[in-house]
Amino acid sequence: MDIGFIGLGAMGSGMAENLLKAGHTVNAWNRTRSRADALAARGARVAATPAEACRGEAVITMLSDDPAVEAAVFGADGILSALSPGAIHISMSTIGVALSARLEAEHARAGSTYVAAPVFGRPEAAAAAKLFIVAAGPGAAIERCQPLFDAMGQRVYRLGESAPAANVVKLAGNFLLLSVIESLGEAFALTRKYGIAPDAFLELLTTSLFTAPVYKNYGGLIAREAYQPAGFKLTLGLKDARLALAAGEAKNVPLPIASLVRDHAITAQARGYGEWDWSVVAKIASENAGL
Repeated sequence: MDIGFIGLGAMGSGMAENLLKAGHTVNAWNRTRSRADALAARGARVAATPAEACRGEAVITMLSDDPAVEAAVFGADGILSALSPGAIHISMSTIGVALSARLEAEHARAGSTYVAAPVFGRPEAAAAAKLFIVAAGPGAAIERCQPLFDAMGQRVYRLGESAPAANVVKLAGNFLLLSVIESLGEAFALTRKYGIAPDAFLELLTTSLFTAPVYKNYGGLIAREAYQPAGFKLTLGLKDARLALAAGEAKNVPLPIASLVRDHAITAQARGYGEWDWSVVAKIASENAGL
């Protein structure tokens, strides 16, 4: 397929490379052009604007937050004005439910198609084409996108015709991940305070009660206090916690634990950890324990 790819950060660069490896034509745009130029060495075309990246059958956005997506879609030389009738905008960013609903409506009004397809996975999973993709939107459009998803991920979960459903699930998943990080941080602080080696506690946890990858991966980061370099920045985790709370408020769903982890993420940011991995939320628990 001939596609555009907008957003070549820690996640997007690996995803775009895998599309090239699978034989797709990639028209790349990034706010910092040097990242697009690096991809050009692997066969991509470099677009001067988001609109110029929309010359093909579909365009993928993988951007950091709602304002970045809004600028790429609705701004001057944006996606919405450039997509041909029937072309697909695949939003793989973690964005708010309200923005996803607006994108769905505006694309329908313009005669193009919108598919929400946020992903679960860290940069190493993106580079290895091991992402889990959560897709929602018109069924025929998702079918057309399947070769692209196959090149980037290991499994696609379809959630029906309403695109914002995918964003709700993505935010719920990230809320759970942040809650796991918080709980692990408190548990490690407790055991460390009693002189128990973090590695010993980690091995016990992940070979008995909690064998899931999330406990092994984040537990390992917390046990080693390996919060830098960031695979997923705290600032982005805080953004997602706020988006989850906004989604809950919109439907009168109380999320008291989300409020707690949001506040601890704010504390971490206030202490200068905003650019660290979001697992640094666990460090707040250890600092509060005097460790």
